[in-house]
Amino acid sequence: MKKLVLFLGWLPAAALAAGPQVTIYNDGFATVKEDRTLALAEGVSEVRVTDMSRQLEPDSVMLRELSAEPFGVQILEQSFVNDPLTEGLLLYQMEGKTLRFEEKREDGTVKEHVGKLVRSGYVPGGGSEQPIVEEDGAVRFSLPGQPVFEGIDPNAFLKPSLVWQIASKKAGECPIEVAYVTAGMSWEATYNLVMPAEGGDVFDFSGWISLRNDTGKDFVDAAVKLIAGDVQKVEQPVPRMPKRLAFAAAAEAEFGMPEERAFDEFHLYTLPRPVRVRNNELKQVEFLRAPGVKGNRYYVYNPLVGYGYYGGVQLDPDYGTTADKKVGVRIEISNSETNGLGVPLPKGRMRLYRTDVDGRREFTGENQLDHLPKNELLKLDMGSAFDLVGERKRMDFRVDTTAKTMTESFEIKLRNRKEKDAVEIRVVEPLVRCANWKVASSSLPYEKIDSHAVEFRVPVPADGETVLTYTVNYRW
Repeated sequence: MKKLVLFLGWLPAAALAAGPQVTIYNDGFATVKEDRTLALAEGVSEVRVTDMSRQLEPDSVMLRELSAEPFGVQILEQSFVNDPLTEGLLLYQMEGKTLRFEEKREDGTVKEHVGKLVRSGYVPGGGSEQPIVEEDGAVRFSLPGQPVFEGIDPNAFLKPSLVWQIASKKAGECPIEVAYVTAGMSWEATYNLVMPAEGGDVFDFSGWISLRNDTGKDFVDAAVKLIAGDVQKVEQPVPRMPKRLAFAAAAEAEFGMPEERAFDEFHLYTLPRPVRVRNNELKQVEFLRAPGVKGNRYYVYNPLVGYGYYGGVQLDPDYGTTADKKVGVRIEISNSETNGLGVPLPKGRMRLYRTDVDGRREFTGENQLDHLPKNELLKLDMGSAFDLVGERKRMDFRVDTTAKTMTESFEIKLRNRKEKDAVEIRVVEPLVRCANWKVASSSLPYEKIDSHAVEFRVPVPADGETVLTYTVNYRW
């Protein structure tokens, strides 16, 4: 395809190893691999691995030694401490002890209180209750002021941490790789399709990758891969909306675009350089740029969307009648190399723009794109045409239950209020009353598009009207 380059291989190995390796799935989770160094004693010792994701799945943790001379490391026990130190937690740890409080008054002075903290009000794991403080023999159900702590335990947990009881055959600094699955990370693709100002169906096609991080952890200089596809997972958390927005437009000449390749039953995209993904951040990276992509834009009148043949015989005279007048706008683009594309496109939102005569690009619609393999046809429903109107009316309906036949006739009026441009409208008619049918007569040719639908291609002159009529016979 055009400009969907280059390979990751030009980056030096040291650059890739400097930060964590993060593989993000577009279903709200990621796998993380980080290099750490453990200070081990011979035998059994307790080791902390801190600054972990707040949404880490503890039973997914895997450890791999990186030392040339193995330490024989074995994890005997693991605890995930996901309650980093806060004022509430520190108060909870001070229950039953005497504590100093500072009350700031409206006149700017500070009054000091000293009392016994009977109950902090903090509930581990979430929730709260009224605090209880005893001061000078009186009991109050509130804190008398801002608590003042004399110090923090050096062993306090400041960030989410893994605590291991670990066995080692020797003492020393042991380099390891810790890998785990975490919720709270996701990615999605968004696309922009820009049409020229006057006529033609040649588009400028571009795409962005948006990374979301709601894990509670920053990933600095991360080597990022993205998996596109429907990955089976028992529980899929819903990522929260990020608070910060960052843009990282790929500079094509210097750094290249993400590399895409098949991976198992999915597709994998590798960002060409390490990125920093902060907590509560939405980061965007351009991954696709293809000017001059040819497409086919056309109009469809199909007021019977949702109707179909579901077996048996449908004798209800009101079935399949509708007053919908909207004519839809459709776009088809071949995802092929000859058309300037030719790569698997991950699912995402597609936005359509038309360039005005003054050169400004105006938004004209959007749709959701599902995963699209190479060489498949991209089909987009981009809303309704303002100046085109359809009107469908049933003219005749007869049933002969003895002969087991039905006859139904329709008149379809198509009006084009464009002053200069003639158009062609594709009229889709589902024939759904029973299994056996035949179009007995029609004012225009038709094409059978499946076992229970036909399509008419109706030319409509500028500021004019075309009337389509047809009759269908059913037999059962």
